[in-house]
Parts: sequence; structure tokens; C-alpha cells
Amino acid sequence: MSEPKLTILAIGGHVGDMELTAGGVLASHSLKGDRIVTLALTAGERGVPAGQDVSEYREQKVREANAFAEMLGGEAIVFDIPDGELQDNEEMRLRVCDIIRDVRPNVIITHFKNSMHKDHTTTHLIVNDARFFAGLAPMKREKPSFFASRLYYAENWEDAVEYKPYIYVDFSKEAYDLWIKAVSLHWFVTGSKSFPYLEYYKHLSRVRGIEARKEYAETFMIPEETMRVLRTEL
Repeated sequence: MSEPKLTILAIGGHVGDMELTAGGVLASHSLKGDRIVTLALTAGERGVPAGQDVSEYREQKVREANAFAEMLGGEAIVFDIPDGELQDNEEMRLRVCDIIRDVRPNVIITHFKNSMHKDHTTTHLIVNDARFFAGLAPMKREKPSFFASRLYYAENWEDAVEYKPYIYVDFSKEAYDLWIKAVSLHWFVTGSKSFPYLEYYKHLSRVRGIEARKEYAETFMIPEETMRVLRTEL
């Protein structure tokens, strides 16, 4: 009997956040036949290339999100919220709650709690509460309640304060190649002069792979209340 397929929902503050930080694992799961959905709470359009119109770049970012998802046989959702203006409020929690109830993911991946970028920190807060709301049956919304049982926080150079790798997930060269090909469709990954994104995350996946005694890996934190190891004997 084949294993049941997973649905993974990766939620970032901007288009490209989850594609970079968890993209190898997403590609690995896509090759296993699992369903991949990305949700960006903003497009991240204010990282616009010099001389390009912000609104045009937003459209480009949405196309890049869709292209990445399509290469993984998945789906992309991008909220129409201005980059840098994501609000930490109940309206946003309910919007994300509704996406969770609609997608019904087994796994949610999002940002770690600390970040140099306010949209990342705000996304972390929104997603944690939205996951709770989504699983709360008495909270009546259009779709029935659904609780995503697994929540992971991806490793991101911008979210590094107090981040300590807790879970290592390895992936194959085939998944690595698919990830690199897909994530390279994002302009900022290959074209940004502010930070060598592609080089950094390619090397990070190899370093984490070596630490895990594997070829490639990405690491994740989990909610502190779930950080326990259960054994019946030593």
C-alpha cells in the first residue's frame, strides 16, 4: 500500500521567501507526488530593480511565484498587500485561516519568530494564530475547520537571531536540481546586488547536508511547546 500523500503549505512574507528557504524540501516532496502550495502575504515588490516600475515588478513577482509552483506541480497564492505594509491584525489572521481551511495542509512552513524584516515577524505571528483559528470548529467560516498538525519555521539569513537548527530534512540531487532551476526564475535570487541569495542558499543546503551526513538538507525550528523527545527507554 502506498503512503498517503501530503499537502504542504509554505507561507512567506514575500514571494521568494519560502521558495529559497524551504525550496529543496518542497521540490523533494513534489517529486514524491505530494501537493505543494505557496502563499505570499505580499509580493515583495519594493525590492524592485533600479529603474523598474514598482507595479510592474509586482506583476513580475506574481508570475515568478506561479512559475516556481508550476515547476513543482503545485499552486501559488499571492495576497494583494503592499510590501512592507503587512498588518498584524485579526483580519489577516482570518484571511490566512481561510486559506488553511481551503488548502487543508498536513504541514505548514513559515518564518521563525525573530527577523530583521517586519513582514517576516508579522507573518510568523499571523500564521501561528491563523493555524489555531483554522482548527477551531466553533469559529464558523465559509469552509469547515481543519488543523494542520505540523508547523515548521524555515532557516532564513534574515530571521537568524536565536534560530537554532532543530530538524534536518535531507533531499536528493534530483530535488536539489529542480529547486535551483525553479528558484532561479526569481529575479532577486540571481540578479540582486544587495545579497548573493542563490550562492548563499546553495552552499547552506550543502553545509546542512554535511551536518546531517547526507548530500543536501534544509533545517527547521518547531514551536517551543512541541520541542520534546519521547522514549520508553534509553
